Amino acid sequence: MPRISEITGVDFDGVNHPYVPPKELRISPKLKLHRDWDQNVDPITYEVVRHNLWQINEEHGATIQRLSGSPVAMYALDLNPSLLTEDAEFVYFGPYMQYMSGVTDTQVKWTLENRSDNPGIKDGDMFLANDPWVGAAHQQDVMLLCPVFWEGELFCWVTNCLHQYDIGGITPGSFCPSAESAYDEGIMLPPIKIIEDGEIRRDIEAVYLRASRKPQLVALDFRAQMAGNTTAKKRVLELIQRYGASTVKGVMKKIIDNSEKSFLEKMARIPDGFWQDRTYIEACRPGDRRTHKVQLQLRKEGNKLLFTNDGTADQEGAMNATYSGWRGAIMVAVTELLCWDQYFAVGGALRHVDFDPVPGTLNCANFPASVSTAPIQSMEISLYPAYNVLSKMIYPDAEMRKDIMCIGGTSQWPATLFRGTDQWGERYGYLLIDPIGGAIGAFSHADGINTGGQSRTPICQLPNIEHTEQSFPILFLYRKELPDSGGAGKYRGGLSAESCFIPHNTDVITQDTLSSGNATPTSTGMMGGYPSTTNAYTFLRDSDILTRMADSQMVEDISEVSGTDEMLQLRQENFLQHKSDVYAVRWTGGGGFGDPMDRAMEDINEDLEHYAITAEAAGSIYGVVVGADGKLDEAASIARRAELRAARVARGGRKTATLEGPVLCEASVNLNARQHSDGAHWACAKCACDLGHVSHNYKDGCLREDHPVADSNPLIGDPSRFIDDDVCFRQFFCPGCGAQIDNEIAVTRDEVLADIHVNVG
Repeated sequence: MPRISEITGVDFDGVNHPYVPPKELRISPKLKLHRDWDQNVDPITYEVVRHNLWQINEEHGATIQRLSGSPVAMYALDLNPSLLTEDAEFVYFGPYMQYMSGVTDTQVKWTLENRSDNPGIKDGDMFLANDPWVGAAHQQDVMLLCPVFWEGELFCWVTNCLHQYDIGGITPGSFCPSAESAYDEGIMLPPIKIIEDGEIRRDIEAVYLRASRKPQLVALDFRAQMAGNTTAKKRVLELIQRYGASTVKGVMKKIIDNSEKSFLEKMARIPDGFWQDRTYIEACRPGDRRTHKVQLQLRKEGNKLLFTNDGTADQEGAMNATYSGWRGAIMVAVTELLCWDQYFAVGGALRHVDFDPVPGTLNCANFPASVSTAPIQSMEISLYPAYNVLSKMIYPDAEMRKDIMCIGGTSQWPATLFRGTDQWGERYGYLLIDPIGGAIGAFSHADGINTGGQSRTPICQLPNIEHTEQSFPILFLYRKELPDSGGAGKYRGGLSAESCFIPHNTDVITQDTLSSGNATPTSTGMMGGYPSTTNAYTFLRDSDILTRMADSQMVEDISEVSGTDEMLQLRQENFLQHKSDVYAVRWTGGGGFGDPMDRAMEDINEDLEHYAITAEAAGSIYGVVVGADGKLDEAASIARRAELRAARVARGGRKTATLEGPVLCEASVNLNARQHSDGAHWACAKCACDLGHVSHNYKDGCLREDHPVADSNPLIGDPSRFIDDDVCFRQFFCPGCGAQIDNEIAVTRDEVLADIHVNVG
């Protein structure tokens, strides 16, 4: 099977091949590009104009929010604006749902190549696009591309993307969990000219709206996007009129150049090497009880980064993403870990980043694979491992390691797709947005952030319960953070939460589940940190909740309610929730960083006091002793930790040697590369125990113990409820001192992952 690198500059044929932009764009001579810019913009003008450009992008997104009638825009912030140069280099992402912008440049490049001659790209035009094989996350993420002209030349592009309410398909809301191909899903449109000379083409709009169950709402979404582009275009032209076209373009180019300079400086500070991560998706279609492997590799050579997906499962069912979705997801992690200091200006870094996946895999699917659920499955499972591999890459630099961030919630979104007749007698279809509350994973120096949102959406926030109840016929019983939901570690991952609700002012709600990460934790820890909880659905039929409410009895947890428990599967469709049926949805938290038995006693005491962890977890995972007063017995805890580590060494029974050579590289918080007579060797960072030559997997030099996956987090249940594959929690300990070097979640048949290779010595 060819790699993406072998499909270079292929014209979109609507059948099989993903669009991969060529190195040199092929643009019609009819289109004149603005190529004149000032190479020497003074520093003050540069700062004033670059911040103005950032504000234009921010105002662009806020305009869409204010004008769209969709709660997707208002509460989920499922949109993002972008600003690009005339030839589609990124100037700025917006701070909304960032993986939407990660595929914008491919859409613009395709438009330049395929629309500049016929029908042409002119002032006053805008192009509508949502084809995932050209450059969209999934069909619901509709882009509107607006060229900005100055004196007859294409100066730049302002673009936006908005998840639209319903654009067709077999399921209301257009998430289609049982789709077998794109033909079961919503309308797909490669870039088409929907606005010409400032006027909406009614014929094109009619085609676009015809597939929707809610054409009025989609039409409003489209007009909000049109207003956003119009506002941004106006602001750019005002900026040009004030400072001159060559100055504004010079600032744009310098933003990209400065981003490149910052990126190259960072690359020069870290060793070359190879890092990889592995995780799993569950249930590619209703009734599927398998796990589907997802692997991500990162190779650094000099100032070049290469991302691949070797070992990832084949495309199947309704869980897939396209090349554009995979690339866009990874770009979010690149932006946030390597370009945060440049206001998310990723254009310069992209000059040195290549993406080379294998087509036909679940995150680089060939047409006509089903991809409507991509953002909450295959794109999430592609994005979050990128935080792991990038974090491991930058760890050797003491300054850059402060930017490390573990996987956060939700690494898989536990969607509940609900539909029916609302409190006003209108038909509706939507999904519960609450999991956007997520959690931020632990840092290398601090705990994660409880319900701190999702890192891919920097300004996201939980919607107010009242707003959801106002828009849809549901009544919340509670929404609360959950103790033990964050991954354990030297630094703990942020806590996640659970929402619980019943129907209200309607007789029945039709529900679908659409989830993964319910059996196998996907918010894994890093460098010895433990994973967070899994997603979970809890459903009680014929409960006594209405009687309790009539008696003014509030509930704080679904376990307090009596009823018939029904186990929901991960792609269960068309089940009915009646007035007395109680539904709770829990989402994943943030992964932990470092060995939990390195966590400071005062931090554990604070966790216990604030109910972030339970006393049981403190004893079983953190290795401490909690007294009858709920406080730690510090002396007993120190002794217990020493006993646990000594017991690991005794069980291993392995002779060890200590390395005395200098440290060549700090590869992780628990792992160093040290000089040895025959070259560099891996060594425990605590006791310098020899773990083998750096050309080998350091885990082979560790003591290994396999445990049930439920041992990694108190809230994880039995995976066999959802999958047939056996999943285990592998721990790797130093054979000399018993300290935990790392761990991994794995399907038992899969080999031990060699996650770190550094070129030293």
